[in-house]
Amino acid sequence: MTVAIADDEPPSPGPRAGGGEGAPTVTAADERVQDRTPLDPAKLAGLLARVLEAEGAPPGAEASLRFVDPDEIARLKSEHLDGDGATTDVLSFPVDGVADDAELIGDVVLCPGVADAQAVQHAGTLDDEVALLVVHGGLHLAGWDHADDDERRSMWARERELMVELHGPPTRDPWSDPNP
Repeated sequence: MTVAIADDEPPSPGPRAGGGEGAPTVTAADERVQDRTPLDPAKLAGLLARVLEAEGAPPGAEASLRFVDPDEIARLKSEHLDGDGATTDVLSFPVDGVADDAELIGDVVLCPGVADAQAVQHAGTLDDEVALLVVHGGLHLAGWDHADDDERRSMWARERELMVELHGPPTRDPWSDPNP
């Protein structure tokens, strides 16, 4: 596993993480200017690498994990998802996905400030919430979706399995809320 992390000026590459020999590489960059919610970018990049490896990402494929302020994730949501400009917690931008010939899997963009605000009512702790969002974003990069009830049940089952295996069980059950 290779992890690269950066908390300097964007878009400098950050630390890299990988899940082991033949695992994908994840570069993490902390691009926050206002929000200083504490987090461990290297640990989270490693978690994303392990999720992608578990989903079949090829050795040497690359992904990125960016940490941004609420205004930046709202801007990205509005620009790329025809959103209303409201803040969200995590966005995924698949490129090649986890196909056998993938070189660039895609990008996960996470807002720790939003995660912190919803953690107590969702996964229980900030650590659990951010880990859950990394797993969730990684599954989207791997092609999972939750557009309908069947997809949501399937994705949540896989999310729960990977969360428990790679991070540990969350303090609260975030899958009990029908409106994630």
